[in-house]
Amino acid sequence: MTAPIETTGAEAETPPEAVLAGVKKAQIEGRSLSQIAWTRFKRDKLAVAGGVVVILLVLMAVLAKPIEWAFGLDPNQFHQDLIDPALLAPKGSWGGMSWDHPLGVEPQYGRDMLARIIEGSWVSLLVAGGATLLSVIIGTVLGVVAGYYGGWVDSAISRLMDTFLAFPLLLFAIAISASVQDGFFGFNGLPLRIGVLIFVIGFFSWPYIGRIVRAQTMSLARREFVEAATSMGARGPYILFRELLPNLVAPVIVYSTLIIPTNILFEAALSFLGVGIAPPQASWGGMLSNAVDLYTADPQFMFVPGLAIFITVLAFNLLGDGLRDALDPRSK
Repeated sequence: MTAPIETTGAEAETPPEAVLAGVKKAQIEGRSLSQIAWTRFKRDKLAVAGGVVVILLVLMAVLAKPIEWAFGLDPNQFHQDLIDPALLAPKGSWGGMSWDHPLGVEPQYGRDMLARIIEGSWVSLLVAGGATLLSVIIGTVLGVVAGYYGGWVDSAISRLMDTFLAFPLLLFAIAISASVQDGFFGFNGLPLRIGVLIFVIGFFSWPYIGRIVRAQTMSLARREFVEAATSMGARGPYILFRELLPNLVAPVIVYSTLIIPTNILFEAALSFLGVGIAPPQASWGGMLSNAVDLYTADPQFMFVPGLAIFITVLAFNLLGDGLRDALDPRSK
């Protein structure tokens, strides 16, 4: 057996505060939940790459008009001299790529592909972002009300969700978009089409997030902080908007980043079917629709907008997956 270590009287009487006095503040300083989430997010390289691409896409969409003006890009300008009249295909290889037209030109009309991709970015992101915002607002409010109050309120809202989920969304969207193309309540043209797409996509997709928020609210409503607020006399609206909603921000943000790609594809599908954004306004779905009849003459005409949609959807999905893992306290 080893002999016990003897300590002097001064060492035995040293208070813990004196021991901690020499420790640096950074070594004992705690981290907030946002700092922990950010640390987790930075470790996911794919999520960081997706976030960078999303930021660049948003900047391109917001600054589309200044970019076109600065570089002299016109998405609707014809360049018939760059088109072979016999084949209706761009002259040269790779869809007519050149220093003046880095992504080539459209067959038949010769419009610059880069300019139309930039012009179509703000349309796709505006429709997808607006529809997501609308569905998140409706779904979050109704979901938290149903989850907290329960009873007949929960039953009524749940049956309403089931009703909306039973709608054939694509057919309904086609019918509404086609019926208001000539004008509605004094609106017409591009603003009307964008507004209709945002309403149709957002209004009929809110039950998905509504169910998620309802389930989360039912779990949070039994937590101690809600019971404490109730015992202190807090009423329903205060608990809903001051106690429950702040704790639902993380799942709502994650779901929003995951549903935006779906809405981008939905807008592209409607434009592809001819009931979305009307020409000459550029949209990625509309460019794919035009490429159906001309892809044999110039395959790149379909490849460029398809690649733009693919990169955008992939970036948002990677960002959403990374945020979900970073904000989940159970993730490692």
